Amino acid sequence: MAKLYFRYGTMDSSKTANALMVRYNYLEKGQHPLILKPKIENRDGEKTIRSRIGISAECDYVEDILEKAEKEWFTGKSDEYKNIDCLIVDEAQFLSAKQVDAFARIVDQLNVPVICYGLRTDFTGHLFEGSQRLFEVANRLEEVPTVCWCGKKAVFNARVKDGKMVRTGEQIMMGGNESYITVCRKHFFEGQLFPPTSLN
Repeated sequence: MAKLYFRYGTMDSSKTANALMVRYNYLEKGQHPLILKPKIENRDGEKTIRSRIGISAECDYVEDILEKAEKEWFTGKSDEYKNIDCLIVDEAQFLSAKQVDAFARIVDQLNVPVICYGLRTDFTGHLFEGSQRLFEVANRLEEVPTVCWCGKKAVFNARVKDGKMVRTGEQIMMGGNESYITVCRKHFFEGQLFPPTSLN
């Protein structure tokens, strides 16, 4: 029986690398996964998913696949979905609640598993819309852990500018290590991005 998975973590927790490895594992077994990302995610260019460790793959857009599902798969005009063994969604925090529900429908009605990877919360510590809906409806929730500079589990993505934590601004701002640092709850609330002895 197909399931909807949400594998969540902070930045730097290897979510994208994990997604790409899952895709590779399906391909190695002769199966047919489809890897997706929302159109808003444009850091690596169009229709490309790239991990920080350097591995990458071509992908499709969430919006295009969900439109196809609505117009063709659910209406019976096409059974193309029967050739797809798994949908893998990167950057799932950027999904709308409606899109998450559409993936749940693909799981329940078409029996295609969907594995979503994404951030739990934004730089202010609040849930993204897509993440919140996935917490509400996913069959399985799995944390992808990483650590703060202090060695405790990192649970927040602190936005950084000029070496200091930023607490206000637009929820979505694309960036990598130059813009975000992952920290534990204690250091998130204290605003401490680096060890006390750091020159930063």
